[in-house]
Amino acid sequence: MTITPETLRPRTLADMVGQRHLIGEDAPLRLILDNKSANLPNMIFYGVPGVGKTTLANIIADMSDCNIHRLNGTAISSSDIKAVLAQTNSLFGANGTLLYIDEIQYLNKKQQQILLEYTENGKITLIAATTENPYFYVYGALLSRSVVFEFQPVDYDDVVRAVMRAFNMAGVTGAAGSGSAGDSAGVGDAGNNVRAAAEAIASRCGGDVRKAVNAALLVVQTGVVTAEMAKQLTAYTNMRYDKGGDEHYDVISAYQKSIRGSDENAALHYLARLLAAGDMVSAVRRLTVIAAEDIGLADPNAICVVNACVQAAERLGLPEARIPLAEAVIYLCTAPKSNSAVCAVDNALADVHNKTLPHPPAHLRDTHYKGAEKLG
Repeated sequence: MTITPETLRPRTLADMVGQRHLIGEDAPLRLILDNKSANLPNMIFYGVPGVGKTTLANIIADMSDCNIHRLNGTAISSSDIKAVLAQTNSLFGANGTLLYIDEIQYLNKKQQQILLEYTENGKITLIAATTENPYFYVYGALLSRSVVFEFQPVDYDDVVRAVMRAFNMAGVTGAAGSGSAGDSAGVGDAGNNVRAAAEAIASRCGGDVRKAVNAALLVVQTGVVTAEMAKQLTAYTNMRYDKGGDEHYDVISAYQKSIRGSDENAALHYLARLLAAGDMVSAVRRLTVIAAEDIGLADPNAICVVNACVQAAERLGLPEARIPLAEAVIYLCTAPKSNSAVCAVDNALADVHNKTLPHPPAHLRDTHYKGAEKLG
């Protein structure tokens, strides 16, 4: 049998790695699935790629007696959705219909509205997966009929387990019996080499099991399953970043809050993540904001220092730009903090927006024109 990522996909909850907060013992989703007498709720699986959303949906579908339909939001039309819904009134829908829609964020509002009546009356059970924040991309009425489950990046030890399982299923010598973290005793040199390769892959996949398994298969194809080969074939992708999505805003937020909290080590970490992603623009812009908003009048010279560092960074370009930017980050972290300026101007703006605005008093008005003195 040809080994592919699809053939390696777990078929049971016991084989699935990660998401213990959802499917571990006494976890909420696990309790729902174990309660055979309960109707499955409509669910939205939200999380970064490669963390088990589709795998878990497939497992749930296999556990169900429902008629199952799978659609992908990138390649379906309204007629495709209506064709599935039409079957709910036929013999095919006698046991209920489970509809899995991957990448639901690509459906427009009208397409999502088609599902409303059927999710409300229970004729279909919807499981939708998305890598984007569902509170931004899923129609509100559909969101209110569903339970959102957030998937987390898979822990290193669990990724090692998944890679070792892939090696074992691919018939790699030494892979059997050493899938658990720390379980390499007594497996011999072959087993130690295989485990070292799995650990190298796990350290470079950023919690993405799909990426890790694909890398494992690539290593198997070489016939040399070692840590060195794994490192050569695996691009360093231990970082998740999207310039317009949740990861971008989460990293930017952590960057500013680390500086605000005077934690230079954390701030340099998030600066490095921005620079490694090629997003120097965001790193630079945020430094200027921080100098004014978080340091403010406690050290009015901070914005001058930041501007000088930013100009140097822009003149140098990467990789040298990292040096003046790091200096600016450390300077801001160790500087005293004051938000008095931003609070003051925000209070003034609140007055402007929320109160009746009087005319400026006479002694502050313009006096350059003829007759100003006569008007007082």
